[in-house]
Amino acid sequence: MATVRVRFAPSPTGLLHVGNARTALYNWLFARHHGGKFILRIEDTDVDRSEERHEAQLMEDLRWMGMDWDEGPGVFGPHAPYRQSERTGIYREHTEQLLTEGKAYRCFCTQEELEAERKQAMAEHRPQVYSGRCRALSAEAQLRRAASGEAFAVRLRIPDHPLRFHDLVRGDVEFPQETVSDPIIVRSSGVRSSGMPVYNYVVTVDDALMEITHVIRGDDHISNTPKQVAIYEAFGWPVPEFAHLSTILGSDRERLSKRHGATSIASFREMGILPEALVNYLALLGWGAEGGTREQFSLAELVEAFKLERVTASPAVFDFEKLHWMNRHYLKECDRERLAELAWPYFEQRNWLSPQHIADERAQAWFDTLLAIFTPSVDLLDQLPGKAWFVFDFDPLHARDEEENAPLLASESAQKVLAAFAGKVRAHAGPVDAAQFKAWMNEVKAETGVKGKELFHPVRIALTGSHSGPEFDKLIPLFEEGSRLALPVHVLSVRERVEKFLAE
Repeated sequence: MATVRVRFAPSPTGLLHVGNARTALYNWLFARHHGGKFILRIEDTDVDRSEERHEAQLMEDLRWMGMDWDEGPGVFGPHAPYRQSERTGIYREHTEQLLTEGKAYRCFCTQEELEAERKQAMAEHRPQVYSGRCRALSAEAQLRRAASGEAFAVRLRIPDHPLRFHDLVRGDVEFPQETVSDPIIVRSSGVRSSGMPVYNYVVTVDDALMEITHVIRGDDHISNTPKQVAIYEAFGWPVPEFAHLSTILGSDRERLSKRHGATSIASFREMGILPEALVNYLALLGWGAEGGTREQFSLAELVEAFKLERVTASPAVFDFEKLHWMNRHYLKECDRERLAELAWPYFEQRNWLSPQHIADERAQAWFDTLLAIFTPSVDLLDQLPGKAWFVFDFDPLHARDEEENAPLLASESAQKVLAAFAGKVRAHAGPVDAAQFKAWMNEVKAETGVKGKELFHPVRIALTGSHSGPEFDKLIPLFEEGSRLALPVHVLSVRERVEKFLAE
């Protein structure tokens, strides 16, 4: 087998979304599995919409997901340049070759004439394809009309035979030549020379010159493929293998879009999805390892297991709950130091932590304890502040007014429990530890005769604002140690919480 060469060729016109990210991932996995080359090519010929910031973002997203490239922007390669905007001379040269060899021709049809043709074809229930009225123009006539200043496009002569290609996902595919007609490969510029080359043309020229052996992309490109096959044939280039990946759908089985929720890689990063979770999940959207039961793979394991033969043609449904489940798994496995580094900014954004505390060993140890308590109950890192809010921003008034708390606090048993507990706290000098707290609760139980939920819920509300949450033996040390740290927001100790709650 010749060296595998694949490419990912995004347009820098917006954020990288899950469909393109999965395409990039499958290309990368295929290349790495076969010891081949993965090329990144930027298709930036849409000058009005292409932006450098989008290009920078998509490259950052690819690196975040663990994908590198062997050739492309920032990486030396023999087929440079890797931005289409820098390859216009190459396209112009190849267009001249096709015109000289009679495999392409200048089309002088105006937009009005083409629209009239289309409407007539519709009225006669015929395919809406170009009639070929300029096909018979001699080379001399073409040159003469172009020299006179008449605007023209360049069309490819489609050969008189069906256009066939092999799809590794769908098998052999064939398009009758009459359904393709003679496609425009260079748009009319309205001046003496032709204008901008079209997508199907430049992508084929680039793939051929970059020696791409396998074109792995979304199934929305299937209708483009016969035109590209015709361009390969016109130049006498070998046609690569194709693999058209199924569409990714939302829960309603419509094409995945923003209305289903976040779909950009940048959005998932902001939410606190770990790259290994997203990569693992994306790999399973249309592919499964042999055996079909395993769901958790490291990137290295995906490289080892990935085969295009295991890619399905059926649409894949993007399940946000499944992604969150996957992320939960990887959060639990995440290294302590890395988890703290990833989670810290979410608390810093709330002004609960500050950059200088990252270097404070006591603050780091305390934050590790906080993460150990709250991370098991979240799907995403950005949910952590919402789970731990009462550690930093305890609000007794809100706690008292909470719909589920108010009737509980109004009961006679709750009043007795809180009075007894407050007495223990006020009589104690110094910090409180988990053992001391447990002893107090046993004493309050004996003194009041209250037990179970009626005993613990009022105290929990007084300390956290809610009647449910993490175990007290974890929270008490967190409150006490946090109160001794000089954080941007003072963490209340057990004593301070009780006094503040009773005062309000």
